[in-house]
Amino acid sequence: MYIKTIEPNEATGDIAKLYDAEVASMGRVMEATQCWSARPDIIVPVEALLHQIRDGFSLDLVDFRLITFVAARHVPSSYCSHVYFKILSEMLDRETALAVHQDYRNAGLSERRVAMLEYAEKITRNSSKISEQDIDKLRAVGFSDLNIADIALVASFRNFMSRYFDAVGASPEAAFLDADPAVREKLAVGRK
Repeated sequence: MYIKTIEPNEATGDIAKLYDAEVASMGRVMEATQCWSARPDIIVPVEALLHQIRDGFSLDLVDFRLITFVAARHVPSSYCSHVYFKILSEMLDRETALAVHQDYRNAGLSERRVAMLEYAEKITRNSSKISEQDIDKLRAVGFSDLNIADIALVASFRNFMSRYFDAVGASPEAAFLDADPAVREKLAVGRK
């Protein structure tokens, strides 16, 4: 990490509670969480917003994670690519997660999921290029306006998060790095 943050053994108050909850659920405090502690007034609201977006998401958790993974690839964020590859490998399977990373259009996903991920990719690459036709395409495969808003929110939020992580030097924890060096190399889409 490039900046000074609050270490888990130094945390007090709300930050200590947040860190303790992450240790209880994940076994560690991730650098992605800890990096927000450079702004103690921001860490709790940012984490709360993440949970509110995820817990209120109108599609399923796999969709949430797929959007996050594809957005991370195109930010590009090595940190988030490694983390979400690991998560998706456990939710789906490793080969599907690899195929999504390489080219989600040819990964055996449904037409609906491909349209969702095309939208997330376009948001990440250049959201000013989104047109009403993009929205119509999503509606044509069954997405409601609430679903479309949620897809946009998740992709946009991942852009914000991933860019901040890279800007302050967060690095993926060893537990999220694939055992295969060739896969690790593929997932290193941004900073190595």
